[in-house]
Amino acid sequence: MSLQQRILSGARSNRPKLHLGNYEGALRNWVKLQENFKVFAMVADWHGLTTEFMNPKETGRNSREVAKDMIAAGIDPERSVVFIQSHVKEHAELHLLLSMATPLGWLERVPTYKEKQKDLGGAEREPYGLLGYPVLQSADILMYKPYGVPVGKDQAPHLEISREIGRRFNHLYGHVFPEFVNLIGDVPVLPGTDMRKMSKSYDNCIYINESPDETAKKIKNAFTTPTKIKKTDPGIPEGCAVCQYLKVYSPNWEQQWNEDREGLRGCSQNKNECVEVINELLRPMRERRARLDDATIEDILTRGAAEARQVAQQTMQEVREAMGIW
Repeated sequence: MSLQQRILSGARSNRPKLHLGNYEGALRNWVKLQENFKVFAMVADWHGLTTEFMNPKETGRNSREVAKDMIAAGIDPERSVVFIQSHVKEHAELHLLLSMATPLGWLERVPTYKEKQKDLGGAEREPYGLLGYPVLQSADILMYKPYGVPVGKDQAPHLEISREIGRRFNHLYGHVFPEFVNLIGDVPVLPGTDMRKMSKSYDNCIYINESPDETAKKIKNAFTTPTKIKKTDPGIPEGCAVCQYLKVYSPNWEQQWNEDREGLRGCSQNKNECVEVINELLRPMRERRARLDDATIEDILTRGAAEARQVAQQTMQEVREAMGIW
């Protein structure tokens, strides 16, 4: 593949930390893809405001912390473009223009819109930005005309509306936006420590930016087979969070699972071995992150925004000309 082909990826900044679910669902794949593509790694601060609009002052700080996690995970700012969404104002303009052509019914049918509606507790507290989230997402993606978008398996259906919006624009005004594909990583869904989906809102995450002791404590308290009380009790590794992590990170997971199932090992042994492999995975990330001071990250983000803006300005010129409003 040519390095000129682009990948657009993004992470919300509604919290200042990325977790192992983010890493497996997206970041690990981004790192791999930058070997063959130009990766545009965006910190989506405007998207974070759709649910954190009451605390906008935290957005700037969170964005820098998320950018640090991206680079710690292996995104190379010398090869990839790391930038904050709001630093490229063309995203707002394309969002506005796409919103004029997007049917309201498309947005109301988006599953995450209905979920977030319930979380916010009623229409009185529901911002327009929540309904318009897929249009802004579409602007983010279509702006860079990417070959593909790295995404976790559970999030892949949410990208279809972005393809539909791009097709509608092309149909109405002329072909500007090529189709993109979903790029799903090898570990599409990683459970949280309680076996639900790993999510900041569930407080069940293992974060990239936490100490080895914090990681160990979370794994020691993670959900295991409830009926496995003694070492000799048979385990059910499919329903055990610790065993799920061993399957992803331990080269010996098949033996560990068999011994767990047959009552040849206890939960404590599983947890100790899990702590060891996950802390070893995170060790180089923590070391890279420790080297990122505030001045360094600001320089990376400034350079990234400038490079992203060059592409965005060209795309917006094509959009305006296609619509006849240049």
